[in-house]
Amino acid sequence: MKKRIEGQQFDEERSLYNLTNAQVVDCVFAGPADGESVLKEAREVSLENCRFSLRYPLWHVKGFRLHDSQMDDKTRAAIWYAENGKITDSDLLGIKAVRECRDIDLRNCTIESQEFGWKSNGITVTDSRLTAEYLFLDSKNVKLENVEMKGKYSFQYMENLEIRNCDLDTKDAFWHSKNVTVVDSVVKGEYLGWFSEGLTLVNCRIIGTQPLCYCKKLRLVNCTMEDCDLSFEYSDVYATIEGHVDSIKNPRSGEITVDSVGEIILGDAVMECSGKVIIRE
Repeated sequence: MKKRIEGQQFDEERSLYNLTNAQVVDCVFAGPADGESVLKEAREVSLENCRFSLRYPLWHVKGFRLHDSQMDDKTRAAIWYAENGKITDSDLLGIKAVRECRDIDLRNCTIESQEFGWKSNGITVTDSRLTAEYLFLDSKNVKLENVEMKGKYSFQYMENLEIRNCDLDTKDAFWHSKNVTVVDSVVKGEYLGWFSEGLTLVNCRIIGTQPLCYCKKLRLVNCTMEDCDLSFEYSDVYATIEGHVDSIKNPRSGEITVDSVGEIILGDAVMECSGKVIIRE
């Protein structure tokens, strides 16, 4: 039988260190002792309706569930080096909330955390709101679905990322990323996808200046582009675009099919460019 801890307050360092096979319900992790690492090295624990206001509460935790709980802005670097976790109906409001974690599933959460999700593997975020800068830097095997996201410098140096039905308001997204697929989503922001490899956008609304330059293996399927000037410079691209593009400049290779384009800029390139722009009749 699992040990049950209910209705208590903890504020000392490592208060529940290496807690194993336990339920923690209606507890508060805060107080004058201001202790760190309250649940460090916990194993197979579930936490429900808990409130956190201390640093580093869930480090090196394996097999955890966090439900209907809140980590406030004082809960810095909340979940690091953790594995096999499920977080539902919770608020993560402290900086660097998740880092170097593996197999973490977040659902119906509000996340306001700068530098969220760095150097992690196997993270899923569903039906959530997410505000961060440098989101998921250098992470692998990440999935987002029905997520409203806002921030800068997102998804850089990532590998194997899948995004569906999301609203992304982000500058400098997907830089140096590999094998990224974005489907049925809005992607708003300047300088989208530079230096990416294997970026695919399907049925997406793309908004912002100078998108998709210096890309390799870039593919767009039935996308729209708004306020997109100087697009595709030095990219290897195959694209079908619905509607108008403000301007296209020196695509390195491939074909771009559009209904109309304000300006096609060819020449004065620093490399050989053979990409074609096809205007639908």
